[in-house]
Amino acid sequence: MKITNWAIVLVLILFPLFVVNRIEVKMQRMTQLTELRYDAVLDTAVDDAARALLINVNQQQEARYDSAKRLNVNKQEAIATFYRTLYLNFGIADDPIAQGVLNRYIPAVVIVGYDGFYVYAEEEFINTAGETEIRPVWGPKKPFAYADGQGNSLAFTLDEYVTAYEAGTRTWREGLRSEIAAGSTIPLLQDPEAFEATRRNTIVNAIQDEMAYRINAHNQLVSRIGVSYTFTLPVISEEEWNNTVNDIGVLAFVQGIPMGSKRYNNYALGGSRVLQKPVIYGALKDGLKVYYRGNCPFSYPVQETFSSEKAAAHNGYLFLSCDNQP
Repeated sequence: MKITNWAIVLVLILFPLFVVNRIEVKMQRMTQLTELRYDAVLDTAVDDAARALLINVNQQQEARYDSAKRLNVNKQEAIATFYRTLYLNFGIADDPIAQGVLNRYIPAVVIVGYDGFYVYAEEEFINTAGETEIRPVWGPKKPFAYADGQGNSLAFTLDEYVTAYEAGTRTWREGLRSEIAAGSTIPLLQDPEAFEATRRNTIVNAIQDEMAYRINAHNQLVSRIGVSYTFTLPVISEEEWNNTVNDIGVLAFVQGIPMGSKRYNNYALGGSRVLQKPVIYGALKDGLKVYYRGNCPFSYPVQETFSSEKAAAHNGYLFLSCDNQP
């Protein structure tokens, strides 16, 4: 056979392989771009939800203890903002059917508060009409609870404030660990390093255990409506968990969205930046609506809380400088 014939045969063999390889490379590139886009959409939705946690929430603190982390959270506004941003960036803001499909791939959203957390997840129940209904609902607040081998119980927070039950004396103690340790027999309160390590582990384990349960329940639920993908609890980095145990925030999971030959799996955590912005209080001073920053030494009746001075001014409040004396 002539060399030209061999060349033709070789081209006929290699050309299809070249075409297939080029198509695969193109598909991989498209998948990577899609994954990056989905990451950006999820991150944006969680960041927006975290910022919404403080919208229109009365943040008047109890007199016994004031902390930058002791903040009430508006979980309804946060979850509404999360889905609104998600639908908008996926281009399905006006498509309830597509929204319902996307919801199948969101096993849970977690709102981390100062002394506990909430989970927003789909559940199956019988409605008032006697019909079976599946829709996302809020679960009860889960405290950051811990019990030692001596029967002592502690409820942790995002800082050193703790509520403790002393089994030996059957008494309750509440306050900063450093303040209540001297009068307590609970060993954990006497050791600052052990207390901090236990506090962090308790918060992380509480959220992980609840999420493992929720994701397992979600698997059973969606398997009956045609979703064959098995949801699993993702491995979250230590840095992300450190953010979780330090600040109030939002943790969302998206899993199983078809993406070429792959499935999109990711989570996003937002919240640390919420505490870096000053809280803006809208209050009444002698019948006049005023707003001031959270670090001002005022005690006027707070009507609303805003995430920015612009939002406060837009709602008719006038700026009050911290230099003005009450």
